Amino acid sequence: MSSEFAIKATNLSKCYEIYENPRDRLKQFVLPRMPGNKGSKFYKEFWALRDLSFEVKKGESVGILGRNGSGKSTLLQMITGTLSPSSGTVETHGRIAALLELGSGFNPEFSGRDNVYMNGALLGLTRDQIDNRFDSIAAFADIGDFIDHPVKTYSSGMLVRLAFAVQVQVEPDILIVDEALAVGDALFQKRCFQRIETLLNDGVTLLFVSHDIESVRTLTHNAIFLKNGVVVKQGVSSEVIREYRRHLHEEEVDYFSSLIKKVPDVSPATSEPAPVGDVTGEEEVAPGTDRSDALAFGEGEVKVLSVQLSDADGTPKSIFTPGEMIRIRVSCESQIATSHLNVGLRIRNKEGVKIYSWGTLNQDMKKISADNRAGLFWNKEFSVGEQFFVDFDFECCLGTNLYEVQAAVSFEQTPDYHGQRILHWVDEAAFFQCVVNRDISFFGGAVNLDMRAQW
Repeated sequence: MSSEFAIKATNLSKCYEIYENPRDRLKQFVLPRMPGNKGSKFYKEFWALRDLSFEVKKGESVGILGRNGSGKSTLLQMITGTLSPSSGTVETHGRIAALLELGSGFNPEFSGRDNVYMNGALLGLTRDQIDNRFDSIAAFADIGDFIDHPVKTYSSGMLVRLAFAVQVQVEPDILIVDEALAVGDALFQKRCFQRIETLLNDGVTLLFVSHDIESVRTLTHNAIFLKNGVVVKQGVSSEVIREYRRHLHEEEVDYFSSLIKKVPDVSPATSEPAPVGDVTGEEEVAPGTDRSDALAFGEGEVKVLSVQLSDADGTPKSIFTPGEMIRIRVSCESQIATSHLNVGLRIRNKEGVKIYSWGTLNQDMKKISADNRAGLFWNKEFSVGEQFFVDFDFECCLGTNLYEVQAAVSFEQTPDYHGQRILHWVDEAAFFQCVVNRDISFFGGAVNLDMRAQW
């Protein structure tokens, strides 16, 4: 009976021995073998990965998040078998197709055609099977006559085109994709993601590594966040992404604190939470609860108190139809005397796709570009304890779906988003629903482009 798991890692670790000079490497090879020197070490240990355990079920898609050096590539190499673990075990069930380092597995002296046949053979295909798939591989790669040129003459984009085309056309059971797709052009990336979605629908297991949070959110069900070789969080992708963003924010704060003079630290007062819940807005989260803490991050000098939805007249509302005006009021409180603020929001659908993000600074930048600096929100000064709000008005043009509003207030060193510090960010600050009237404004897709037909 075949295992229900495609990938299973148990206490997986990888340690590298770091030597200061070649003599220490020689000492380590010779001296511990001599009587009385057992246990001697002439190197420093670097743990690229430590005690990682997880399981990926067949047909599941999992994202791997983490900054450079967090252990992502080390993990993938051990799963594919190109790197041996220092301790622990990793099991895989099924044919693995992996797109790791750019051009890995290609002989630069061979032509693209020769490399297709060589890689196909390594993946367990017969020559007849490769013959049957070759036209599809060449069409997907779309590199023209270069298919018969040596791979060493390829650009990085052409190289990843051919590599991806080979891996996805061999009908893998497990597909592992690293950051290599980032070098492809926008059209090719679109085709790659469409192909990945097709494979997922066919039951292929996906292990996806990317710094593009939106791609991880869209393509994967679960995710693992690695930092310094250790698992920080694993679970549902949206929750892991939120924790990853929180850590990125903390690291950004540490970085900018060494470059610019920060706003003085204060002890933020307790404030009301942003409403969190269903489209009716009835559910709220009490301040200080684990859930409210998990949904928000920031330095706290200015806080988002609440996010409220209404129509243009201010009547509370949570269900809208195309053509109606939507007002999103973001209420804030400043804990310090400050200026140079930006209040913004982001709207996502229930699939996690970002529909729109915008803030007061966007409006200020547009005025500045027209040489008009009168009434900039960026120039407004706020006193300690002052409460204020910003209304965001727009005409509903969204398709039928449930939408999440994320709200944020940030300090902007300059009015151009080049020196931003997040003061408070709240996920799931509010929800609303859009319903399309089929008899009046029926359309398909995420947004209504309000097209006109002529004949």
